[in-house]
This record gives sequence, structure tokens and C-alpha cells, in this order.
Amino acid sequence: MTKHQKRLAVPKSWPVERKEEAYTTKAGAGPHGEEGVPLLIVLRDVLGYVDSKKEARYALDQDSILINGKAVSDERRPVGMFDILAFVEREEFYRVFPDEGGRLSLTPIDEDAAGSKLGKIAGKTQVAGGDTQLTLHDGQTLLVDEDADYNTNDSIVVSNDDDEIVAHFTYEEGALVTAVRGAHAGRIGTIDQIQVTPGSGSNNVQIDANDGEDFETVEEYVVVIDENFTGGDDE
Repeated sequence: MTKHQKRLAVPKSWPVERKEEAYTTKAGAGPHGEEGVPLLIVLRDVLGYVDSKKEARYALDQDSILINGKAVSDERRPVGMFDILAFVEREEFYRVFPDEGGRLSLTPIDEDAAGSKLGKIAGKTQVAGGDTQLTLHDGQTLLVDEDADYNTNDSIVVSNDDDEIVAHFTYEEGALVTAVRGAHAGRIGTIDQIQVTPGSGSNNVQIDANDGEDFETVEEYVVVIDENFTGGDDE
């Protein structure tokens, strides 16, 4: 199977120029599905820390490049929304965050903020033994007590050290959210109204935008955040 991807066919979230060359690196198996960007693209095309796949592999062999607190050895490892990138030797830390237009970009954060990552709850199921399993947007699963008050579309902050939940943001009217896909990707605002659609259709969300231009999008495209996730290094 080829390890190359036609640039014109990559997801809109990938931070690559589609017309510069015919091909780019294909993401390997891992989190985020087809939206995941190969780490090589981040190191080479976004940050400019390496010039080639060979240099990327050498850098990764030093165990000083971490994603969500874990050293990475595969340059094709997918990087996606809300992942935490740490460059230990450089003392640089970034959160992957969608910018306007939906492209994934890197937001500098401080070392303390790099100790945990945000996740949107995409699924909630009961498992044997009485626990509840939460599935996050990137495929990570967590077990919580059966009576824990977590619901689909809520967001949680998970410690990279021990997978403990350290914060919980409820999906509700008045919550601060960011749009991560669609025409309004990258915009931030407060939920004014959740319009429930009968049947199997998507619910619509009306958002009072921070930029003053209110907008409406579908529920699947919004993620609950708090002010610490909008950028900057003041966490």
C-alpha cells in the first residue's frame, strides 16, 4: 500500500498547499481517522524543524517529541484536533486547534497546559461491571462510574499522565464553543439556542459569536471549550 497521498485529495483540515506538488505523506493508522495529519507534515511543512523524512526519523529517535505526553516514533502518526505537541529539548508546547477555514493550526501553550488535553464526548455506553465507557472525538476511551454525570457532546479535559478527568464542560445553552468544521470553522461564541430536530436529523445550534456576527451550525460541528482553549499561553 502506498505511503503517499495526492495533495488535491487531502482533507481541508490538513495544513498543506494543494498545488505545490502532486503528492504528500499519507497518515498512518491511529487516532482522528482521515482528518489526522501526519506528524511529518507538522514537523516539515508547518514548523520547518526538519527538511526530510530522514531528518524527522532521526529527531523522533531521540524520544523528545511527545504527543499527549507520549514519545512518538512514527513520522506518519496522525495529529489532530486538540492534541498536545511537546518538543522537550526546545521547551516548546503546542495545542492543535482549528483556525478560521477549518485548517488545523498550532497554538503555543505553556508547559503546565501541555499536561492535559481536551476531548469531546462522541459516545457513551454501558460496559460489563457497571461502569460507563466514554469515547472521545479522537477515538480514546475512558471508563467512569455508572452514575457519573457525563453526556454526549460534553467536553472533558484529560490528564496525559494518568488519563484522569480534570475538568468537565457541559454542552448546554450558555456554553462557550468553537466550530471545528463547516463554513464557520475556527469561530468562537456562546450557545444561544439548541434547536432539537425530531427524528434522525442533526440538531442545529445558534451561536452568539465573539466577533459580533452570530451564526448557526449543526451540533456535530461544535465543541464546548473554556476561555483557556482559545489561544495564548496564559493558562
